[in-house]
Amino acid sequence: MATLPSQEFIFPKNSDIGASELSIEEASKPCTYLCGNSLGLISKRSQRLISEEMDVWGKRAVEGHFDHPHGRNWKDITDHANPILASLVGANLDEVACMGTLTANLHLLMNSFYKPTQQRFKIVCEARAFPSDQYAFASQAQSHGFDPRFAVIEIAPRSGEFFLRETDILQVIETHGDQIAVVLLSGVQYYTGQWFPMQRITEAGHNVGAMVGWDLAHAIGNVPLNLHDWNVDFAVWCSYKYLNAGPGAIGGLFIHEKWHEAVLPRHAGWWGHDPTTRFDMPHDFSPIRGAQGFQQSNPSVFATAPLIGSLQIFRDVGGMGPLRARSLILTGALEQSLKASRFYVGLEQSSHRNDPGFTIITPSDPEARGAQLSLLILPVGGTLMPTIAAYLKERGVIGDERKPN
Repeated sequence: MATLPSQEFIFPKNSDIGASELSIEEASKPCTYLCGNSLGLISKRSQRLISEEMDVWGKRAVEGHFDHPHGRNWKDITDHANPILASLVGANLDEVACMGTLTANLHLLMNSFYKPTQQRFKIVCEARAFPSDQYAFASQAQSHGFDPRFAVIEIAPRSGEFFLRETDILQVIETHGDQIAVVLLSGVQYYTGQWFPMQRITEAGHNVGAMVGWDLAHAIGNVPLNLHDWNVDFAVWCSYKYLNAGPGAIGGLFIHEKWHEAVLPRHAGWWGHDPTTRFDMPHDFSPIRGAQGFQQSNPSVFATAPLIGSLQIFRDVGGMGPLRARSLILTGALEQSLKASRFYVGLEQSSHRNDPGFTIITPSDPEARGAQLSLLILPVGGTLMPTIAAYLKERGVIGDERKPN
């Protein structure tokens, strides 16, 4: 395995982020960036590919679709991303499509897989799912004539706890059983960083006759995935977090091959049509077999090129195996350092803390988390978090902030 050089990515300098409490010498150095769970850094390869595509647009214009000087014909540009995406999510090539954006893709696949009846209409998700998912679930239920208050089941942690117990998730699925149409959780929970036991939850959902999908926004590029072998029905993701593809970059989706011959309802578009006749402009839709038949419009080249640049790095370092091994070491080391702080308080004592401090609300089991550690600033209900975040930024540390603490 090749070693991932830090020179592959462009780190903001301390002076660029307003780190005002550092010396002139330190101000010119790279900042400490701990916000890849929100927006990954740009890679030099991505920067180069964006520049190349701008140049091709200027020199070739429309001909760039079919005659690209760098071998990336725009009509086929996602072909450079799909094989690596398939390897990252543990899928066959025809099970993935580089396309759209996360919530748009979520709606597209729920239109195909959420087919409620008067008996089986419920959607199971985790409480405090990312708001866009919550809005999507509620609007999907409403579009089928169901009240989200009764159709959407949000599984919450037990009182005084911060992440979900597997037994509680499985119990909810078993209890609601034949009323569940879709089980749809985050692979990695955005707020706590909890990595759910995806294979066992998928199996439990199927055992009660439900479809099972996953939002992999915080999972892809973060933890090893094996969607095909886990028998997941469908999944969606974005690429601007751990995949480092840039703000608003193109997303992706997965549809298990067991559904490729099924006649699923879909909102078709011309980019999902058979590419051999697409530009003949036929009247009738002939979909590509598999996930790519769900494409609608031609992908944005400038949203795809930086993803390709980043994915090349994933490929060149050996994929998720070596990256996960390194992630376990680094995350464990950070956890040990945090717990050694005099301000650290164990979860059990955190609710009784009145003095400033922090606890870690991410599971301590490495198999139940990715590379994210979420800190709860104490006392609970306090207002110290913005002050601490500003203090860190002044000293060159960028982290993710989630209100209130």
